Amino acid sequence: MSMAKIDDIDKQILDVLIENTRTPFTDIAKRLNISAGTVHVRVKKMEESGIIHGSSLTVDYKQLGYNFIAYIGVYLEKTSQTQFVLGRIKEIPYVTVAHITTGKFNIFCKIRAKDTTHAKKIIFILDDIEGVNRTETMISLEESINDKKRLLHKVFQDL
Repeated sequence: MSMAKIDDIDKQILDVLIENTRTPFTDIAKRLNISAGTVHVRVKKMEESGIIHGSSLTVDYKQLGYNFIAYIGVYLEKTSQTQFVLGRIKEIPYVTVAHITTGKFNIFCKIRAKDTTHAKKIIFILDDIEGVNRTETMISLEESINDKKRLLHKVFQDL
C-alpha cells in the first residue's frame, strides 16, 4: 500500500483541522496566508485520496451519565467464528471499540456504561453470543489519556 503524498501546506491545513474540524476554510486561509479556494481544493483532494474521512464529534460521555468504562477480552470457542461474533458485537451500541487480537484474547473490546449494573448487562450480552467461550473484564478506574490529536500532530511532523 503506497502512502498518500502531502506537502507542508497540506500539513498546516491538517494541523488546524486536528484542533477543530469545524474551523472555516476562510479562517484557515487567513492563518496560512493562502486563499480559501486553495484550502477547499486541498481538503477535497485529501478526502478523495483517503487521508481525511469526514469529521468527528467529541462528546463528554460523563456529562451524559456514561461514567463507567471497561475492557473486555473475549475468548472464542473457535477462531473461525471471529467474523460472526464481531457482527453480533457490532449490534451492541455500548461496545465502542473492538479489536481482533493475538495473545490471550481473540477479541478485545471497550465498553461504556452508566454504572456497574448496566455494565453487567452488557457483559452478559457479550457472554451470550454464540461462539463466545467466556469473557474477562477489566474495569477502568480512570481514563487518563484519550488524545488522538497528539498522535496526529506527530504523524504529520514525521512525514
